[in-house]
Amino acid sequence: MRVIAGSRKGHRLKAVPGANTRPTTDKIKEALFSIIGPFFDGEKALDLFAGSGGLGIEALSRGAASCVFIDQAGAAIKTIKENVQACHFEKEAQVFRNDAYKALKLLQKSEQSFDLVFLDPPYKKQQLEKLLLELCELKLLQNGALIVCEHDKEAELPDEIPHFQKVKTAEYGITILSIYEFGV
Repeated sequence: MRVIAGSRKGHRLKAVPGANTRPTTDKIKEALFSIIGPFFDGEKALDLFAGSGGLGIEALSRGAASCVFIDQAGAAIKTIKENVQACHFEKEAQVFRNDAYKALKLLQKSEQSFDLVFLDPPYKKQQLEKLLLELCELKLLQNGALIVCEHDKEAELPDEIPHFQKVKTAEYGITILSIYEFGV
């Protein structure tokens, strides 16, 4: 795994040890960022179920101003911190170990909102539609925010969810990317 483009292009990223995480491959990451925009201009990102932090770090490398990384696994948090440090993004990154829903409530209390959200929960535990609605209800999204949902073929997501419009679906083997825009 590596950073594909931007200010940290070519930096190697560590994977979370063990078989409990499924890192987004470089091929899928490259395709994803060509879909949502190759570069950013100061956006705030949220990498929920961050794993190694690869998606959030890629967004930072491509110009996002900040990224909040959340995962509940201790090994993932350690790996994210190592990857953030190796890419010199300590000032732009916040890393929290927490359950996704508890973390969203804490982000609401600190009045955070995001322009870009990566949702890549374990395939067996996906509740992506519920997560989207929770992001909306807690007012964690800027108008026009993009939400990237990475899931398997079995998790079919509707084209429209209240306050969200699916703008793109892309299939890569067993992985599907469903991208929504908020506030349309």
